[in-house]
Amino acid sequence: MNDRKTSFDKIDNRMLMLLQADASLSQRELAERVGLSQNACWRRLQRLTEAGVLRGSRARIDAAALGLPLTVFVMIRTRHHDDAWARRFRARIEALPQITEFHRIGGEWDYMAKAVVPGMADYDRLYKQLIADMDLERVTGVFSMETIFENRPLSPP
Repeated sequence: MNDRKTSFDKIDNRMLMLLQADASLSQRELAERVGLSQNACWRRLQRLTEAGVLRGSRARIDAAALGLPLTVFVMIRTRHHDDAWARRFRARIEALPQITEFHRIGGEWDYMAKAVVPGMADYDRLYKQLIADMDLERVTGVFSMETIFENRPLSPP
């Protein structure tokens, strides 16, 4: 991730909003929608990519339609805060494909992981894999009953 602040104009903002809504837009379609030539559009896309603003594209998949209707936010508190332990813990999390997001957070908890699984028994298996030999202080799951919205488009300030 790039820590530099990138300046955005109205065209950049419009391009980012359009791409977040539909990353499959061709460069020609994007250029037409924002009123640029294809070359000018390409140069802006390159600048946004080089600045770390655009980081690839991927398809959004309905988890329930894929047979993964249960979303669990796993809150984790640890007794350990040294680098070696953190690297081992991150490697454990990365090895669990059911975890789709992982955040180190501030406040009462140290980490939050988002897991997407077929059901409660699957979450229980994931939980056991997660905690095995990790010496965690506390782990709790918060179960999503309904997704109101997700992947809300970002807009530069």
